[in-house]
Amino acid sequence: MKAKTIQANTAEEIQFELEKSMSDGFCPTLAIVIVPVNQDWKIVRKLLDDQKISVFGVMNDTQFTDEGIQKNAIVMLLLDLNPTFFKVIVLDVEPENAHSSGSQIAKVGLESFDNPAFILSAAHVENPFEIFIDGIVSTAGAEIMLAGGVSGNFLTFEGTVFTNDQHTHKGMISLILDRDKVAVAGIAVSGWKPIGTEKKITKCVGPWIHTIDNKPAFDVLLKYIGDDIYDDTSEADIVRLNTNYPLQVNRQAGSPTMCPALFLNTKEKSILCGGAIAEGNTFRFSLPPDLDVIETVVESSGAVKDNEMPEIDALLVFSCVGRLESLGPMINKELEGLAETWNKPMIGFFCMGEFGRVSGGIPEFHGTTCSWVVLKEK
Repeated sequence: MKAKTIQANTAEEIQFELEKSMSDGFCPTLAIVIVPVNQDWKIVRKLLDDQKISVFGVMNDTQFTDEGIQKNAIVMLLLDLNPTFFKVIVLDVEPENAHSSGSQIAKVGLESFDNPAFILSAAHVENPFEIFIDGIVSTAGAEIMLAGGVSGNFLTFEGTVFTNDQHTHKGMISLILDRDKVAVAGIAVSGWKPIGTEKKITKCVGPWIHTIDNKPAFDVLLKYIGDDIYDDTSEADIVRLNTNYPLQVNRQAGSPTMCPALFLNTKEKSILCGGAIAEGNTFRFSLPPDLDVIETVVESSGAVKDNEMPEIDALLVFSCVGRLESLGPMINKELEGLAETWNKPMIGFFCMGEFGRVSGGIPEFHGTTCSWVVLKEK
């Protein structure tokens, strides 16, 4: 399989780059497309549809390729993969039907291929993604390969995912691959180091943590993270937290799940977390990030290259926007390290939640994590 990445700042420019990429006889059949939130995704979709190229498309704020971060650019990964080896579908998802929707996507995968892999994105931040992913896993099995991330506008939390003839503002898009024809490998890695003693979630309602060790959740958060983590001049009841240090929630097996604290209810002193939590869960706080966080992610790609897939055709990366905000310019070292491991076309974007499997775990929904996946046609 041949792969190429292209990028441009306007639809007109991306059309030129697309035609240029095909001038040597390259005939892509699939495009993984990331369109900035200020661009018209419908124009981009038509350009690709006119070329008979299948589209896996998302809208997002900040994206990147093997050439670096492309904040306001349209970026594409073009693949000349046999069309019988993949399927792209879009599905509207209502929160109350998240589990059955996940199961539905899994059934499509199993009906299409004996050994499917799933690459996902979502356009509605408020969906219970942990339940959706559990729907896929409970139907397709815990050993499936699954990766992806939640796309959209970081301020409004709105987005769109689209194919050649479908789109949704509140659902999921899935690229389903035949693993008997395409080798797929990857992992979700955080690199965050824990600090302090274990804490226990003693009361929560959905994603809202009300008490930790029977104390108001926000009071505990302030003690460990410090002041100035929210705008205390705001009169709103719900305010965004200015911290990206995740809670490391323990599980029965595998690495902890990273759950960032996102919002504060000022009246109740409760905090909303991005990720699956439940009363009785124990967790530890995280240290501020350093270079070890980056090295952990880059080393994970080296381990897969050495032990599983020495050669690949393309690399997809789904990195949490919390990593961008916390690491600042250092995030470039992480992206460069992943790209240099493989020296093949790479595409990705900064997400509002990631899908993937941590070491020793099953496919799950994560926060402040980097979930990456590599592809190679057999």
